[in-house]
Amino acid sequence: MDVIVWVATNVFGEAAILLGFIVLLGLILQKKSVSQTISGTFKAVIGFLIISAGSGVIVNALTVFEPLWKEVFNLSAEPLGNFMGQESFNAKYGSAVTLAMTLGFIINVLLARFTKLKYIYLTGHMMFWTTTIFAGVVIQAAGDVSFGKLVIFLAVVMGLYWTIQPALTQPFMRKITGNDNIALGHTSASVALLGALAGKFLGNKENDSEKIKLPKGLEFLRDSNVITALTMGLLFLVGAVIISFKNTPGAQELVAAAGDQNFIIYAIIQSFTFAAGIAVVLLGVRMFIGEMVPAFKGIATKIVPGAKPALDSPIVFPYAPNAVILGFLGSFIGSLLWLVVLGNTVGYVFVPTMIVLFFHSATAGVFGNATGGVRGALIAGFITSTVVAWGQFVMVKLLLPDTVPDTAMWAADSDMFILGPIIRFLSQLLF
Repeated sequence: MDVIVWVATNVFGEAAILLGFIVLLGLILQKKSVSQTISGTFKAVIGFLIISAGSGVIVNALTVFEPLWKEVFNLSAEPLGNFMGQESFNAKYGSAVTLAMTLGFIINVLLARFTKLKYIYLTGHMMFWTTTIFAGVVIQAAGDVSFGKLVIFLAVVMGLYWTIQPALTQPFMRKITGNDNIALGHTSASVALLGALAGKFLGNKENDSEKIKLPKGLEFLRDSNVITALTMGLLFLVGAVIISFKNTPGAQELVAAAGDQNFIIYAIIQSFTFAAGIAVVLLGVRMFIGEMVPAFKGIATKIVPGAKPALDSPIVFPYAPNAVILGFLGSFIGSLLWLVVLGNTVGYVFVPTMIVLFFHSATAGVFGNATGGVRGALIAGFITSTVVAWGQFVMVKLLLPDTVPDTAMWAADSDMFILGPIIRFLSQLLF
């Protein structure tokens, strides 16, 4: 058991190491030279870490953006009542989650080997959080389930999910990437699919976000880095100006975080930091994919013929960077709407988790643009906010209020919200 926990923590729990091993194995199976093998493996790991570094920059900027807009709308944390919490839950069920995650990955590889669903899920950090949230739903629904039953149930569910999810999104991935080399392996799949379908029926495919015709004087807006900085700059600026005129403790705390710097200037710098994070992510994606796809052919040929790597959501960002921002805009507008609606209808204070909203709506925006252009990307973003807002309410209040609602408020996301009621139903049926 200790060996399994070590492997799960240090290999599956460290996506860069897992992906490095995958690339190394692929290059060895292709009998590449020692020089090519070392170079390809190192560049793949470095590329992935560049993606992680860029994502970290984005997250840091969002940790300013989120409280900024919470304060604008006078939002406070939702009281959760008595619950286990992540620390206690890990202490009691962490081993089961870890073992289930490991066995689920093995099931995924076996299904890829012996069925037509040739997808291997490689987004390690999402493996852990999805398994954890589903474990919380199971324990809430069925009580103190035995270790063995919990592990088997979660392993089978996760193995099936990690195999089927990339297959469902692949038709649209082929449209986005123009090839069949990579798949999406991320919990934004549900909103990506909904966004693509909505774009197909409600959008205009001809009005592609990446081919927007602009007057000569506005051609600088074709640069995705510029449009990202402008869009986020406007949102940060509006929020900062409003906060500057408020005298609440929350507003004072935000202003104090800027130190000696003027708060509005501080907010604008954060918007540029966010744009820089996006640029870093795009650089990392290109470097990582350049090594991952050729190396994965070795695995596809020798171990799982025809297999495709299912990768994290930023993998689609370079294909439609303008749609990334349009998707986020749609979700931002939607989240403001839903926090008002939820607060006035069911009395729930929806706390828009901007990290979830950004990465999910950005992915959905790319999918929506592929079928419905600019309008499709915006609608996909709005759909994302709808799923996240109402999903958070249902998850926290109904599906796991006594286990890990604290974790669900920031780590649970689209696919977990969509599949949560099904997991609850199966748990009550089987245990």
